[in-house]
Amino acid sequence: MTTARQNAPHWYRSFYWRIGLSFMVLVVGVLVAQSAMFNYLMTRSRASRPNQSPNNLAAIVAADVGSTLTETPYTDLQQYVTTQYGGQFFRVYLVMKDGQTVSNTSGPLADGLRRSVEAVLNGTDLRKSGQQPVINSPVVTAPIQVAGELRGMVVLPPPPTATSALARDVARLLSVPGTAVLIFATALAAAVIFAPARRRLQALEHATERLGAGDLTVRAPESGGDEIARVAAAFNRMASELAERDAALHTSDRLRRQMLADVSHELKTPLTAMRGYLETLRMPDLALDQQTRDRYFQTIENETLRLDRLVKDLVDLARVENAAGALDIRWFAISTVFAHAIERHDYDARTRNIAIRPCVAADTDQILGDPDRLAQVVENLVANALRHTPDGGTIELGARTADHAVVLTVTDSGVGIAPEHVPHVFDRFYKVDAARTHGESGSGLGLSIVKAIIDAHHGTIAVSSEPGRTVFTIELPRDQSTSTNL
Repeated sequence: MTTARQNAPHWYRSFYWRIGLSFMVLVVGVLVAQSAMFNYLMTRSRASRPNQSPNNLAAIVAADVGSTLTETPYTDLQQYVTTQYGGQFFRVYLVMKDGQTVSNTSGPLADGLRRSVEAVLNGTDLRKSGQQPVINSPVVTAPIQVAGELRGMVVLPPPPTATSALARDVARLLSVPGTAVLIFATALAAAVIFAPARRRLQALEHATERLGAGDLTVRAPESGGDEIARVAAAFNRMASELAERDAALHTSDRLRRQMLADVSHELKTPLTAMRGYLETLRMPDLALDQQTRDRYFQTIENETLRLDRLVKDLVDLARVENAAGALDIRWFAISTVFAHAIERHDYDARTRNIAIRPCVAADTDQILGDPDRLAQVVENLVANALRHTPDGGTIELGARTADHAVVLTVTDSGVGIAPEHVPHVFDRFYKVDAARTHGESGSGLGLSIVKAIIDAHHGTIAVSSEPGRTVFTIELPRDQSTSTNL
């Protein structure tokens, strides 16, 4: 849980937080733009209003209408008022003596106010009739006179509240610009916020398609530290693992083909020899003396034994590498294993006057491991040493303790291994120059089996060689409780 929290990216690097913050910035930007436009409209509104009092304004309108009616008595007052005062930010009404009422706005004049003005025009006292209307707000009026005659009244009703008037003006003037600003802001958000993410997702999609098509070299861009970058990094790790597995499969297939070819070659050699000698012995017209026949049968027997050893080595290698069976880990005496190996190869050693000498340290007589498998390791190494040691040479078997490991060594006084061969001595079917060996060469599997058994014990094996001295060194951990099954 703690590791997951530590690996989590900072909140400000999150793709979702970036989208949220971008929208917040967008909203603030829109509000700022509308505020600027609102201030502009307010300034324009103040500039467009005459810097005069309502009384002066009413007097100016009354004088203007009276002058117009004097010059043109039959003027269409509604059209005139609409033309002259339709764009103003104040409401004006003309109540004429003949009963006509015109205005620069579509709203009607309040009934009480209209009756009060008509009463003044007609010289009627509404207080005597008891029908005087109640007017709660002050009303500004001015008489319209034509040639000294009262023809009507200019009425400026109480203005609406500042808030409602401003809201009406802003709603009227911002309806189209506000919509345009919102459309532009939305398009800008799509371009600025989502376009980069879309490009990165498209790159990831393209990389996924190429990987699905078999291109294991493709990699997605990992720029950034948000969720998309983390997905791209996970994709790249997956692609790298797939590439490694594909390379391992190709290597395994190549090794399998090579092993089949090597096995076929190794099996074909003794079988060809056996078949040749058998066909010779079965030829009825060929007269062979008993000594020749015995030599042919001995050769067939030797090739049969060689074939048997090769098949046995192949079975052992397959069993070890495929973990068939479990290691029988227990304490045993390594000196006993050395003695059995010396006894098994005693005849060949005495025949060629080769001395095999064991040397076991006092604190290393008992070691932990699988005695049967380690005995197989020692016997294979001794057999390999005998093949490469000249007559009269020596082979030394050693066991000692170093730090937390047990060290086993097999040293021979042979001609040594050429430096170019040393890295390959544990490869399957790898053989050095036949001229360096004495007697029959091995199957090429003995050292491969040795390495597989040591690997199963979680140990290591190495070889060092120079003319006259070759040393195989094995290090086994003293604790074998976690050794691999066979």
